[in-house]
Amino acid sequence: MGFPLFQWFSSATDSNMTFTLAREEDADGCVTKGTKGLSLFYLETRGHDNLLNGIEIRTLKNKLGTRQLPTAELNLQGTFARLIGQPGRGVPTISKMLTVTRLHNAISAVSYMRRILTLARDYASKRIAFGTLLKDHPLHMRTLATLELETRGAMLMLFEVARLLGLEETGKADSRELQALRVLTPLLKLYTAKQAVWVVSEGLECFGGQGFIEDTGIPNILRDAQVLPIWEGTTNVLALDVIRALTPDLPDGVVNVLGSKKNEHGSYNDPFDLVAASPHAWTNLATKLNLLKLIDWQKNAPHPDMLTTSARDFAYTLGLHYIGVLLLEAANNGMAKETDTFAASEWINRGMSILKNPPSYSDADNQANTSLVMEGYTDTVSV
Repeated sequence: MGFPLFQWFSSATDSNMTFTLAREEDADGCVTKGTKGLSLFYLETRGHDNLLNGIEIRTLKNKLGTRQLPTAELNLQGTFARLIGQPGRGVPTISKMLTVTRLHNAISAVSYMRRILTLARDYASKRIAFGTLLKDHPLHMRTLATLELETRGAMLMLFEVARLLGLEETGKADSRELQALRVLTPLLKLYTAKQAVWVVSEGLECFGGQGFIEDTGIPNILRDAQVLPIWEGTTNVLALDVIRALTPDLPDGVVNVLGSKKNEHGSYNDPFDLVAASPHAWTNLATKLNLLKLIDWQKNAPHPDMLTTSARDFAYTLGLHYIGVLLLEAANNGMAKETDTFAASEWINRGMSILKNPPSYSDADNQANTSLVMEGYTDTVSV
């Protein structure tokens, strides 16, 4: 039976089955190290006798949020599992499942954003402050409008990625759509997850002290949303994945992704053509300059290390641009409402880039960042 295998973190411990990565021993009892040694297995948590399949639950985790989902430390010993796919190809085999789970993560993110906004909007129509309903205070409504804009943008991006996944799963996606799906999946997950935490936190604040009281159920929304940037890859990990998916031909890849949606004639919407065709004057200069800046930045990046250092800022900027294109497309739709036009205008005119100039990602700047963080540090600090 060998020694038990300890698993420090197991999510959804009460599920009936799981896919897991593990290493197989060769005839000499040796294993291949690294990701190439990992194989994918299908594992049922209970046998035909309804007893745990060589699984010992050591303890349940005490978590910040998602407490309705049991997470545990496990010991595995004599656990039976079935190989899925080829030996040593576990990571490529499981990657399709990661696409689905990252999409589910984004669905949760958009759902949390919409939920807190729905509650805040209703509260604004009932709560009186300074003798006036909150909904009649322009400052408060401007705050809610900013959160609404983020939610709409995230929802459009979510639906577009879901559409691309549907094309891929039915064998109808072409090479450009497959590339877009590969890039947009980690981009969607990282962007919506981070924005959900911000939107929910701002939404909670709209309730004043009641947003901080457990009896209202509102604090639980924020606690649960906080896990979204952690599940299925943290922000920095996914930002690096976005860069990896776009290289080696990164500038052209950016244009292809931004223009990956076909029009009614079956041809792709070039983002620059979409801007030029817009009847709204505010789109032309602002959007074109932002797109050119993003593409030129990548062409002028001196070396690959700079792309790695800038990955987070680049991914966020690409996400802002992509949502901008989707909002602009919605504003130019024949069925568009005034609110669609206003949403696109607000998104584009507020700026769509957080990228800094290339020197900000240089080795000298990296060393300065490290010095800033580590100044006065000793290894005796306790939590």
